[in-house]
Amino acid sequence: MPTLRQGVPPRLRRALEILAEPPGGLHVQELWARVVADIPLEEHEAVPTKAGRQTKGENNWRWYTSDAVLAGLLWKQKGVWRITSLGRHVLAQSDDPEDLLEITRSALSYAEKHRAGYQYAAKILETAVQPGQWVSLNDVAEMADLDRDRLAAWLCGIRTPGGQRVLGSDGRPPQQIHPLPDQIARWQKLLAAEGLPLDATGAASPTHRLSSDQLSAALARADDSDRERHAVRRGWLIRGAAVQGVNLVPKWLLEGFCSLPASRLQALPEGLSKDQLKLLVDDRYGHLSYNQRTELANQFAVFLDRVNPGDLIATFSAGRLHLGAVTGPAEFIVSPDGRSNLRRTVNWPALDVDHADLPEELQAKLTSQHDVVDLTQLLDVLEKLLDRSPEDDPEASGTRRTLRLPDPTAELADELLVGLPWLQEVRDLLDERRQLIFYGPPGTGKTFLAQAIAEYLAGDAHAVKLVQFHPSYAYEDFFEGFRPVQQSQGSGTVGFELRPGPFRKLVALAEENSDIPHFLIIDEINRANLAKVFGELYFVLEYRNRTVDLQYSGEFTLPSNIHLIGTMNTADRSIALVDAAMRRRFAFVALHPDEEPTRDLLPRWLAREGLTHTSDDVPALLRTLNSRVEDKDFRIGPSYLMRESVYADGGLERAWRTAVLPLLEEHHYGDGTDVAKRYGLPALRKALAANQPSPADSGDAATPAAVPGVDAQ
Repeated sequence: MPTLRQGVPPRLRRALEILAEPPGGLHVQELWARVVADIPLEEHEAVPTKAGRQTKGENNWRWYTSDAVLAGLLWKQKGVWRITSLGRHVLAQSDDPEDLLEITRSALSYAEKHRAGYQYAAKILETAVQPGQWVSLNDVAEMADLDRDRLAAWLCGIRTPGGQRVLGSDGRPPQQIHPLPDQIARWQKLLAAEGLPLDATGAASPTHRLSSDQLSAALARADDSDRERHAVRRGWLIRGAAVQGVNLVPKWLLEGFCSLPASRLQALPEGLSKDQLKLLVDDRYGHLSYNQRTELANQFAVFLDRVNPGDLIATFSAGRLHLGAVTGPAEFIVSPDGRSNLRRTVNWPALDVDHADLPEELQAKLTSQHDVVDLTQLLDVLEKLLDRSPEDDPEASGTRRTLRLPDPTAELADELLVGLPWLQEVRDLLDERRQLIFYGPPGTGKTFLAQAIAEYLAGDAHAVKLVQFHPSYAYEDFFEGFRPVQQSQGSGTVGFELRPGPFRKLVALAEENSDIPHFLIIDEINRANLAKVFGELYFVLEYRNRTVDLQYSGEFTLPSNIHLIGTMNTADRSIALVDAAMRRRFAFVALHPDEEPTRDLLPRWLAREGLTHTSDDVPALLRTLNSRVEDKDFRIGPSYLMRESVYADGGLERAWRTAVLPLLEEHHYGDGTDVAKRYGLPALRKALAANQPSPADSGDAATPAAVPGVDAQ
């Protein structure tokens, strides 16, 4: 079966051959037209991509040319592609297109493994080597822990700022890139313009060379936070599809940059602090509101100070996500329309991904209302998207990450004494809805089952947290809020800090371990004022792929690997009183003494524990008791009787007196019912002995009542 890859080697080689002809540089669209004229597309390659702007053959070819840039064979600038001197050398060494492809793929593999080294090399050139100075290729390679030949090729293709100042030990362009005479002449002219003295042979002055010790000293003088910032890769969403009413993304992709509109800033002095930048924005954008100016200042500060070479940039246009890597520092240019003044160069591979193929957590971030959004917590997702082949299926390649809960086993069902089909349904509801509530009378095992099922599905007890709601519980207790703290030891001064609650802490844990499901168990969920506790979180419970502005800390997305299990005691508050917003966001599963899996739980437990030969038929006593409780929400579950101590001498009487009857006393408070006479063990034993039929025997008690607003389970 033909594949898209088969057409890559010959077309890649043909593109370099065309670029090796005069005039030596072509716009990519003209280059592709000539390539495809010489090597026509096959039928399967002529199929349009989802975006419809290119054929799959062209899209695949563009993708692989990005690897040729890493290999130093190709140089792309503002839509014009040029072959490098190294590219000419490689063409002359072999006629086999597969050899060329192997060189480019090898360069990609090396770059992925040594990404930090390349970033460090770019930092050296940006911060330590000034105009009028030069550094040897050997020194930079050694400091960045890179192969010398690989670094030379990378500099040849990427053209990182300051790369022209990297020379061979003799002060001439590195021989690893096989420079041609005209290229050497341009190189010398550029260095001379920067103030670097050259001797009669064209070699750079040795006195202007920085030694490795001098480079280290220059780097040491750099700000520590700046050094750390360059060493850590980040991800960013920068919007360009609606900049003052114009979609700039096609221009970004064509010319290799991303930008912010900053026409009123003009050129900025170096080393501008965030506070100074804020003052500048307030001055030059005084016609905007305070909120608008604050937003602009934050965007400019991020673009200037936190976005760095090597970071990934995502942008969205026409339903497609585009990804690229930053290759240069921030620059201020005068753009004719004033919409793209503040720029950074970006290497945009021929990659676009349909919105429907993106992971949910990334889809959620794309709904942000801000123009610059930090995506670093999803960096692994972005890197998988960037590294995949264009013809990869999003599910098969793992870029569209869908976390699936494991299926329950027969062993788990036996351990919990419930049916496997029931367990499977609970798992399916949690997988589909992500929020579920066990509801029923007291003693039906709601909390026990919630914990056991959650720990099994998570596979790690540390990924399961439990909180208990109560009437005074609030949003600040549950998610986050300001708490008083002592400002300094012994000062007596009190301040306030934003402190995370249990749910916020679990979210942070889930974001760090995105491949593991995490569970929050909310015991007695109906005892709190749910609207007060959840607040705006109601929205993200239903819409996991959207963001919401929090009360205290900006935009928030609920990770897709967070699941909630609540327990609701219907004797405390009827499920019919739960508001419609909660019922819509949670699946409800009944646990009732008259229904499975609870109905036969006690006999199964007694059989497993070897306690079937007791003087009393305890399951029958419990059924008789519940047949006398008219309100099904107040019937008694079996867990009060699932302790070995109950079956010791006097144990049943003690459990009945201290656990069962007090529940019914509360139910009948003030109605004149003699609870002991109606529900006491003597009365129930007498009823059983006389073989008196009860409502349960006729099936009335076992008939579940309809629950308003709750889906049938």
